[in-house]
Amino acid sequence: MQETRKHILEILKERGHATVDELVDILRSRRGSITAVTVRHHLARLQEEGLIAAPKQRRRDTPGRPQHIYKLTQKAAAFFPNNYQQLAAYLIDTLQERLPEGEINVILDDVADKMAAEVKPEGSLEERLNVVIAYMSEHGYEATWEACEGGYLLHTEQCPYADLAHDSHLCLMDVRLISQMLGVVPQVVGRIAEGGDCCTYFVAKRAN
Repeated sequence: MQETRKHILEILKERGHATVDELVDILRSRRGSITAVTVRHHLARLQEEGLIAAPKQRRRDTPGRPQHIYKLTQKAAAFFPNNYQQLAAYLIDTLQERLPEGEINVILDDVADKMAAEVKPEGSLEERLNVVIAYMSEHGYEATWEACEGGYLLHTEQCPYADLAHDSHLCLMDVRLISQMLGVVPQVVGRIAEGGDCCTYFVAKRAN
């Protein structure tokens, strides 16, 4: 792969997402002169290869056109090899071979509880949602939320277990994680494993 494109992928992996201006600034600091036009060209090629998702718009704090936010796709994970996915797959397979369904879920619930214990969101449901999406984004989920009728939709556009997304045990663990952090049990309304662009959870409003 062309060197500049490799650097763009590395930056997006480090940051989670970036605008063209942010990519230009970082690339200049690391590799010298480069223009926004050149960066856009490389981004277009990476999109064609399925390594970068279609950009989303973000309003500027100052007058001007909205900025476009770029991030990696699941396919791009193959460019950053590690053994975590394979190790996790072996662990899940071993649990399924040796333990009944109920015990597996108890173990994964304990894992989710330990993860949730790292943060203790307080305040209104919206304030807790902000803490939850920040935590989940730091852990590879690329999470966002939006208001909807009767509550909120929490979206996770990346799956930290991309190669294991078909395994329902991990999906249940994510539900437990969100539930423990929010204090509200979410309803799954969309899954990446079922062809969706993201996993989506409905969080009902209730008295805080």
